[in-house]
Amino acid sequence: MIKIAILGPESTGKSVLTQLLAEHYKVSWVPEYAREYIEKLRIPYTYDDVCKIALKQIEQEKYYEYKTDQSEDYVFFDTDLIITKVWFEYKYGKIPVFLRERMKFGFFDFYLLCAPDLPWVFDTVREHCENREFFFKWYKAEIKKMVKPYFVVTGIDDERLNNAIAAIENKQF
Repeated sequence: MIKIAILGPESTGKSVLTQLLAEHYKVSWVPEYAREYIEKLRIPYTYDDVCKIALKQIEQEKYYEYKTDQSEDYVFFDTDLIITKVWFEYKYGKIPVFLRERMKFGFFDFYLLCAPDLPWVFDTVREHCENREFFFKWYKAEIKKMVKPYFVVTGIDDERLNNAIAAIENKQF
């Protein structure tokens, strides 16, 4: 099973792309836990909340790491620990040791990095409309540090999906 992470700045179509890819390949996908968690909070999130999010993400990875039924060719994850690591560093200036340790493992086989070429869509969970290019470059640098293959996904609507599918089809994992 090839494990593919879809990541990128806020409002770059990650969730939609993840779902569409899973439908296209008729395989499983893992939704973004951070969004689900933060939407349920009645107060602003804290460092401890982001730790809980990171631990859940690790739990989700481990499920697929040890999954005995490997009947699917792919599994798609809507986000990656890279985003959580960057968030810890950006917002709190520190990264928990457990997260650093897990990231050494290099769980994903391939990354689809969504470019900030879609219009910004406001919602109550998104925070940094004006910094999407900044975060895009940071995420790209983090992927390069991990020495993992990646593809920058661009385009609107079907073009974005088709570009992602072409990257998967043409990639040697």
